[in-house]
Amino acid sequence: MTTGGEKTNGGPRTNGEPMTTETTARAAQASPRALARQRRRHSVARFWKQYRTHRAGLFGLAALALFGLIALTAPLTVGSDVQSVTNAPGRPLESPSAEFPLGTDQFGRSLLGLLVWGSRVSLLVGLLAAVLSVAIGALIGITAGHFRGWYATVMMRITDWFLVMPTLVLAIALATVMSRSLGTIILAIGVTTWPTTARLVRAQTLAVESRPYIERAKALGGGHWHIMSRHVLPNVMPLVLAQTTLIISSAILAEATLAFLGLGDPTVVSWGGLLQDAREAGAVSSGKWWYLVPPGIAIAVVALAFTLCGRAVESVLNPKLGVTR
Repeated sequence: MTTGGEKTNGGPRTNGEPMTTETTARAAQASPRALARQRRRHSVARFWKQYRTHRAGLFGLAALALFGLIALTAPLTVGSDVQSVTNAPGRPLESPSAEFPLGTDQFGRSLLGLLVWGSRVSLLVGLLAAVLSVAIGALIGITAGHFRGWYATVMMRITDWFLVMPTLVLAIALATVMSRSLGTIILAIGVTTWPTTARLVRAQTLAVESRPYIERAKALGGGHWHIMSRHVLPNVMPLVLAQTTLIISSAILAEATLAFLGLGDPTVVSWGGLLQDAREAGAVSSGKWWYLVPPGIAIAVVALAFTLCGRAVESVLNPKLGVTR
């Protein structure tokens, strides 16, 4: 069968279409970099097509987009002066009203403004702590799976020690002995939540390195760095990406817990810090629900949204998991 005078000859297909003489010539003239970019675009399009079939994942993505927009536009919508204690516009602990939709805190500041501004800190800490945790776990997992021997034994025993120790206790210990700052919170969460990622990445690394093309790469003179960066890392990246989205929710909850315990930076506003301020102001015993409920709901919704996105990404990248849509 011919189309426009060009024969297909039942030959190979490109992008789902028959390979014609013209497309063959274009493919031959295309540079390797252009072909790589084309494959990446097709991979992204295929990923998004599959991701859209997960309703829970779309809900989580929409919620995250909304919270991200709120955090990015906070300086324009509420301004940084919302944190000021000396220029508070209302009376302490006012109930919700037209002027203050979520009431005021113990200093008379608008809780709606504080909630919007606190989203910047909570999301930033969650993202950075998750990236640090996954980076440590991926590095240890890949190297332990590649080198094996005594190095893998030592790394896995350290990983096991971190796994059996309560993560929150370790984070509290680190946050206590170090200065109270956002950097301390990020470091405390990041260095205590990496063992799960290390275990998963090591298992995937062992599976990848058992494949025949790894042996061929070694026989052709591929060094350790070449094997790990060119062959192992691309194969474990889907797992790392899914693990990152899942850890972010845990990191946000951990930040809120540390801030609630008074171990956060007292000079910045976060959702966990608002809960700590509410406890100190006696909002629980006095029934000032508007001081407690909004930041608690915000933490729960963001953590749930990241979890839903993580499960959807995990399902798309590994259909064998059979995650419910």
